[in-house]
Amino acid sequence: MIVLAGLVFGILFGAGLAKRRKGQMKDMLQYAAAYAILFSIIGLFITIIVHRAAV
Repeated sequence: MIVLAGLVFGILFGAGLAKRRKGQMKDMLQYAAAYAILFSIIGLFITIIVHRAAV
């Protein structure tokens, strides 16, 4: 669940960042994809850490 939250947050954050920098649609899509991947990987590591700590 943390991975999916990271994915959605990354999409919103990346697209918003590109829009603030006055980027076009392609820029917003690229930023959204890059930040979605980044935050999904971070969410994956957090999930692994939480899972191992709970056992």
